[in-house]
Amino acid sequence: MRCGVQRLRLAPCVTPAFLSITMESTLTPSSRNALRARLTPERLSENEMLGPHTTFRIGGPADLVYVATSADDLATAVTAARDLGVPWFVLGLGANILVGDGGFRGLVIRNRATAWTLDEHGRLNAESGAVVGDLIPVAVERGWSGLEHYVGIPSTVGGAIWQNLHFLSPAPARERTCFIEEVFESAALLMDDGTRRVVDSSQMAFGYDDSLLHHARHVALAATFRLTRGDRAAMHRIVQENLSWRGGRHPWLQIHPSVGSIFKKIAGVGAGRLIDECGLKGFRIGGAQISHLHANIIINLGGATAADVRALIEHAQRTVAARFGHRLETEIQSVGEP
Repeated sequence: MRCGVQRLRLAPCVTPAFLSITMESTLTPSSRNALRARLTPERLSENEMLGPHTTFRIGGPADLVYVATSADDLATAVTAARDLGVPWFVLGLGANILVGDGGFRGLVIRNRATAWTLDEHGRLNAESGAVVGDLIPVAVERGWSGLEHYVGIPSTVGGAIWQNLHFLSPAPARERTCFIEEVFESAALLMDDGTRRVVDSSQMAFGYDDSLLHHARHVALAATFRLTRGDRAAMHRIVQENLSWRGGRHPWLQIHPSVGSIFKKIAGVGAGRLIDECGLKGFRIGGAQISHLHANIIINLGGATAADVRALIEHAQRTVAARFGHRLETEIQSVGEP
């Protein structure tokens, strides 16, 4: 699905029935009270802005936001919302999503389940809210290889397996793409029927920017990765080279918030190259701009709205289609009110 007046592809924990063109809350006083009774009330807030919890720094208020601090706590929150018929979605670092200016009518569960262990055999078990960027230096320092390829990419463990996190193989060749599935062993999932199940790599149905979690409302609670012994000096070199490579080609999130690539990869052509050849680098609508560094990235110059971003996406789609006949498909997820 497309964005703009059309819909972006939905986040894994949001279904079309949960989207609305009205700001009226879907929560009744009884459902709010029921959620408070089943969750830790000190970690439940009302009408909290979602923009500060996303890498785009864009997004209106959610009716309720709950901070889940463990895998069991996350499962409890999802189960409570399901039981009560409350619209919900799980929010990790807020990368790869565009939250609507109207926010979200329902419960947003911020995943702060971050516990992890790394044993003497290189088996890393981490809750789904653990940040991959925090695990990389630990693994490298202990001499375990497999995660260093993904340095600089904002992602939780849950997000990594949801999208099959990927990056180019080490320099100088960079001849292939490394995927998180290469070190993935298993995941503990809360299934859409309420049961818990441990699934292996074959059951996760990994693909490019794809996994089982794209196609059902299962929730990742934790994952286990099998790392291999590696040379610390070599891993440090990969970390430095990857950070340098990304820093020269991607805008810095601290200065220019973004969600990474906007459009899906076009084999043999490249969505960014098509946009660049249309002369759209630097093109701006409102506070949203196509990056001067990377034509497949839209940045928030300050005060950008979701409407600005959608309009800019639509403009790029129309321009590329008119000049080259290619249809740009969005990679980011749309959540909440337009």
